[in-house]
Amino acid sequence: MRLSEYFLPILREDPKEAEIVSHRLMLRTGMVRQSSAGIYSWLPLGYRVLRKIEQIVREEQDRSGAIEMLMPTIQSADIWRESGRYDDYGKEMLRITDRHDRDMLYGPTNEELVTEIFRDSVKSYRDLPRNLYHIQWKFRDEIRPRFGVMRGREFLMKDAYSFDLSPESARISYNKMFVAYLRTFERMGLKSIPMAADTGPIGGDLSHEFIVLADTGESQVYCDRDLIEREAPGEDVDFNADLSPIIESWTSKYAATDEKHDPKQFEAQVEIENRVTARGIEVGHIFYFGTKYTEAMNCRVQGPDGKLIPVECGSYGIGVSRLAGAIIEASHDEAGIIWPDSVAPYNVALINLKAGDAETDAACNDLYAKLGNTGVDVLYDDTDERAGAKFAAMDLLGLPWQIIVGPRGLKQGEVELKRRATGERQTLTPDAAFNRIVDGS
Repeated sequence: MRLSEYFLPILREDPKEAEIVSHRLMLRTGMVRQSSAGIYSWLPLGYRVLRKIEQIVREEQDRSGAIEMLMPTIQSADIWRESGRYDDYGKEMLRITDRHDRDMLYGPTNEELVTEIFRDSVKSYRDLPRNLYHIQWKFRDEIRPRFGVMRGREFLMKDAYSFDLSPESARISYNKMFVAYLRTFERMGLKSIPMAADTGPIGGDLSHEFIVLADTGESQVYCDRDLIEREAPGEDVDFNADLSPIIESWTSKYAATDEKHDPKQFEAQVEIENRVTARGIEVGHIFYFGTKYTEAMNCRVQGPDGKLIPVECGSYGIGVSRLAGAIIEASHDEAGIIWPDSVAPYNVALINLKAGDAETDAACNDLYAKLGNTGVDVLYDDTDERAGAKFAAMDLLGLPWQIIVGPRGLKQGEVELKRRATGERQTLTPDAAFNRIVDGS
């Protein structure tokens, strides 16, 4: 994409309304703009990041065996009354009435709707287990929306729902999601710490939050040092085995010391010599709640003995739009964002230091075409801005690579290649710079 043809409304000054780093940088880089309190438009740069995050989430859900679908944002109040949650959910639920005076709501979550779909479609144990997921916009009417997309009212969420015949099978589904989450966040360059958690209004008695570590995180976290140093499980996980010891070993003896937790309650639970204190951000939450919804909504299947059995269920959420902010909180410096390669809106910033110069334009156009032909996404600054402004803007945007092309270097047959994360700079021939980016080394 040529910057001269792009829609990228960069702000030169820090917005006064931004309280945290991610909100400030998302506004400054033109990723988002606020529409109303807690509701944002995703502009082209931000939308590219959102789609990169969404695709990683999708790939890991598919890898786990979950099946993608799409449910509506607007739901009938009747199914929420059937489950007993319509009146219990509270003022965070946006309740509306259609032109026929039917009570509707903007879905904050989808346990009821997916249970209704499953109830009306599956009758036999032979069709279990199943895990259905979608990536859809949600709305929760936060009383004090703040911190940009980190705590907005409208947000993009991946929510999955497992259906099993027995508690033992349901635990296998839960464990698959547990591992999928570790893999998902690792692919985004994040260190995620699973923490045993309250089930809240979702219900059930088994739940884990996934906290990513960031210096500017919203809550204080105590965790075991070895959790930070671990890599996500590989392909050799036997989900039919008893994974309880593994899940236990992955779960922090933790605390997230925010308004929900008393830090003194947890400090003694982790050996001091192995305890790490850090800041963290919740980006995912998984629940096993058994038959809470299927009993209430009469969702049963015929078992092997011919008797009707209520289905065992779990739900699994990832804050897709929240992750965009969390990644920035975890990966930035004073100059701006530092995008991990996997979620960067563009792979390369190509900077033309003298737009209009025939030799410089030709070298840039050649690199732009060659990189594009190999599938590398390039943001080409072909504007006539001064060099200092171009460097500052590209550092602010935080794309993984910068190729700096100017007439002085080209006289020596060279361009400059910069790695944004480390600041490492190399002077290379254009072909060598191209090869290094394509090779990813």
